Amino acid sequence: MLSLSSRIGSNTCLDASSCTHSSLSLSLSSLVCVNPLIIERICQRNLCPVGKFSTNAAKITPTTVNPILDDSSDSNNRQSQSRSSADWKAARAYKASGFIYEGKIQGFNGGGLLVRFFSLVGFLPFPQMSPSHSCKEPQKSIHEIAKGLTGSIISVKVIQANEEMKKLVFSEKDAVWNKYSSRVNVEDIFVGRVGSVEDYGAFIHLRFPDGLYHLTGLAHVSEVSWDLIQDIRDILNEGDEVRVKVIKIDREKSRITLSIKQLEEDPLLETLEKVIPQDGSVISDSSSMSSSNSNTIEPLPGLGAIFEELLQEDGIDDVRITRQGFEKRVVSQDLQLWLSNAPPSGKKFTLLARAGRQVQEIQLSTFLDQEGIKKALQRVLERVP
Repeated sequence: MLSLSSRIGSNTCLDASSCTHSSLSLSLSSLVCVNPLIIERICQRNLCPVGKFSTNAAKITPTTVNPILDDSSDSNNRQSQSRSSADWKAARAYKASGFIYEGKIQGFNGGGLLVRFFSLVGFLPFPQMSPSHSCKEPQKSIHEIAKGLTGSIISVKVIQANEEMKKLVFSEKDAVWNKYSSRVNVEDIFVGRVGSVEDYGAFIHLRFPDGLYHLTGLAHVSEVSWDLIQDIRDILNEGDEVRVKVIKIDREKSRITLSIKQLEEDPLLETLEKVIPQDGSVISDSSSMSSSNSNTIEPLPGLGAIFEELLQEDGIDDVRITRQGFEKRVVSQDLQLWLSNAPPSGKKFTLLARAGRQVQEIQLSTFLDQEGIKKALQRVLERVP
């Protein structure tokens, strides 16, 4: 039997006056038989004040480890297996509890960071990293960023812990959400940086008062501009800085919905009186585009074909030019068409068309709601050359 000093030496962190290793069915006098690596493992599990871990982690206690009585390779194998099993159990406990773990970045590979979790090494995919890293050094590739992070401590959540498949996966985004989501509320306005751009919208990283971009929200394509967008990439590109408004937060799913257009004046609320100066240039004649009426106001070039296609849409009964006028300057030679957000009068909605100096107000009779009209207009514009 070896003495305490020869078996444990400087590795011990036990103190006869303060040790609370209640999970061990051992007296202090019997610790001469305990392998120092096991003692170190237990101390790292926050039963002794050693190492840097989240305060939440202290609530997770390790599985009881039986003492090893000899130094044979067989014993070392059993010790390693016991340690690994205990660490997998701890990983499952972290996943179930949602506690944050602070681990050291050991390195990286083509898909993400390698993070130490006690005796295990887990995987943090690049898409699960906080956007603060790439926004802080936008000129660097993700692999250059990963190289610079090697050796540092990172706060993560365990999102997968499968001992049979040997899969231990972390998320830094989930850990960051815990810390910063409470600082975000509906109606808040942020400066953001555009991340990825998809057909359905743009993911925008939100800048916090510390200057870092901690959370990401989605601006759906319908919330990017008041104008009809054919391709969102015509308006937003990766790296663009934009002002955004928080319009919805789903805290259960960790999702933030953003709007760019709600920080701009809605041009669709304009009526002909706002577009045309009040100098008598407004013509009050009306013209019907239904099949039985004649035209007294000639539609703007290209507008007639749009009217014909609109009348083919289910739910649209009549399309009628009610007024027209002329602006003092040319805004655009191309035909522009808006659906007003102004409250409808009965079942009649208002459209505005403009080309050159000429502006026409159009009345749309329909039982469709505003979203239904927008979809009908989109279908029509896809059919009309």
